Amino acid sequence: METYNISSTDFTFRGLFNRKDISGLLFAIISIIFFTALIANGIMIFLIHSDSRLHTPMYFLLSHLSFIDMMYISTIVPKMLFDYMLNQRTISFAGCTAQNFLYLTLLGTEFFLLGLMAYDRYVAVCNPLRYPVLMNHRVCWMIVLGSWFGGSLDGFILTPMAMSFPFCNSHEINHFFCELPAVLKLACADTSLYETIMYVCCVLMLLIPFSMVIASYVQILTTVYRMNSVEGKKKALTTCSSHITVVTLFYGAAMYMYVLPHSYHTPLEDKIFSMFYTIVTPMLNPLIYSLRNKDVTGALKRTLNRFKGTQRVSGDDF
Repeated sequence: METYNISSTDFTFRGLFNRKDISGLLFAIISIIFFTALIANGIMIFLIHSDSRLHTPMYFLLSHLSFIDMMYISTIVPKMLFDYMLNQRTISFAGCTAQNFLYLTLLGTEFFLLGLMAYDRYVAVCNPLRYPVLMNHRVCWMIVLGSWFGGSLDGFILTPMAMSFPFCNSHEINHFFCELPAVLKLACADTSLYETIMYVCCVLMLLIPFSMVIASYVQILTTVYRMNSVEGKKKALTTCSSHITVVTLFYGAAMYMYVLPHSYHTPLEDKIFSMFYTIVTPMLNPLIYSLRNKDVTGALKRTLNRFKGTQRVSGDDF
């Protein structure tokens, strides 16, 4: 089969907008989700950094989660929206490589950060008196930097290997972005060894933080079960409920994509699940944390009241 130097040409996406009867509606929905995700995560970061009551380890980690989500969704969606408006579906080899690397790095970073955030909840519920020591500023930065290191390691290992394969004449990617499994289907070489390495990396990237989540919440549930106060149990579970919800949504979709063998799902299902954890969850995460968290809603009300007060003072001066 004829091969060519893929670095000198473009890939073409089949994309999500290939059905003309629903493409306009789908474009509108994804646009709304994208801007909602940017605004919600941006507000979350602003509130955490501007309100002194949110200057705690949990919200410090949460602000970094919001930042990752903003980067994550911006790696994929703007390209999709511009392509639809310009009626094009191509991406250069360099662009595909960059998108691949950023996607893998941010995905891996979020895996690790969500897993390590479970440790924060474990300390808060099981060792509340030692919380200031066990979750001090240095530990928080170690968690954040460790998450970025783990995510970038995944990107640096997998991306160069995947993009070094010779590719066939067909350069149409049956996806809406340069996700590795879809790109590898265009390779003309034997990719079985690489796919095994990728599978092992993805399983480790998922199972290591997920094991931390399971271990932390086993300890948390054991501690909650032993509590005598009903109010204490309710408060402890409420503290952890947002994190559990986010972990379930994000890890669940990712495990379907990267742990379940590809023979068990179709390209259409791959697109749907990829869309869920790359586009939908970055919007849901800040909403889950804000709607289910009295501290965040309280900070939002205080900020709005300060803004209204400033407007009234400006109006009186005028």
